[in-house]
Amino acid sequence: MATEHTSPPVVRKRRPAGHTATVAAAPLFVLLALLAASSRLPVAAAGLTQPTLVAGAQEKGAVCLDGTPPAYYLQKGFGSGSQSWMVFLEISTTGIKFLYIIAMGHHFLGTRRVKQRMEPNCISEDCAPGKQLSLNSCKKEWTLLNRPYLQAVSVKCLADGGFFLDAEDLSGERFMRSVFNGVVQLQNVCEVLPEECLEEKDPTECFFPAGLIKSICTPTFIVNSEYDYWQIQNVVAPVGSYPGDTWLHCRDNIRSCSSQQIDLLHGFRQKLIHELKAAKDKEDWGMFIDSCFTHCQTQSSGTWHSPTSPRLGYKTVAEAVGDWYFGRRREVKQIDCEYPCNPTCGS
Repeated sequence: MATEHTSPPVVRKRRPAGHTATVAAAPLFVLLALLAASSRLPVAAAGLTQPTLVAGAQEKGAVCLDGTPPAYYLQKGFGSGSQSWMVFLEISTTGIKFLYIIAMGHHFLGTRRVKQRMEPNCISEDCAPGKQLSLNSCKKEWTLLNRPYLQAVSVKCLADGGFFLDAEDLSGERFMRSVFNGVVQLQNVCEVLPEECLEEKDPTECFFPAGLIKSICTPTFIVNSEYDYWQIQNVVAPVGSYPGDTWLHCRDNIRSCSSQQIDLLHGFRQKLIHELKAAKDKEDWGMFIDSCFTHCQTQSSGTWHSPTSPRLGYKTVAEAVGDWYFGRRREVKQIDCEYPCNPTCGS
């Protein structure tokens, strides 16, 4: 059973000794999603991992969907994590339809085949709108690696800011429903959606938390905000759904919301918690659902693990994920109290 916080957690004053962070990225899955939106490599900030173009890929016809050369970011692990892999997948809503096709292995991929190298441990991680599509990829990775001759391979997934609600905006429209309906119509994906979901629901509904979670057998850890600012800006209060500038400031900064607006956002929180109930019953799943006004919390050390990181039950996101991944605790399912109860939130 998930732990729901009703009082503010205390900020940990000292970082626990012996903490080691290992980050690695495998080019196999990452190259499919990177650099599809621009033919120019981004200008790298100091200290960030640099992109690597896949040598000879263009000559073989292995290019991104817009014709640009494929690339990946690889940061090697160290110590005990040197033989483990963390695969990070990210894409924006502009690429949802195409990522779904890649994830589900449909024919837009053509006849190219990629050699896949198996490693002792793998955690697939992804962030940004369209996460459900990457989670379908997670199912594929599990199917691929869960073979009798690969039983030593441990595959787990981390979904960061990726469960989206089929909620009405202020004008009564349903943005995410229209997005996922577009996916269904583009590729006719019914044949690869879970049969048990299709027996009860419309294909589009199988992309939302209640239907999606039931279809994933891979152990998964959910990192999500109860007040996900991306969804507040695009699902709850998108531009044009409200009169004048009544939501202009609230949608950008929760501290600027009126009491009536906060009540509406509390309703969004309750709907999210209700939709995630399916994950509570899965013993090998974990959750870190905080009340911070944020979206995607594993990419930055400031939210992942630092003296100022958000905490639930005295744990940062990194510590909670570590407890779950390495089995240090029997259950790691933390659900925060309502905003603004958590003083460790930076927003």
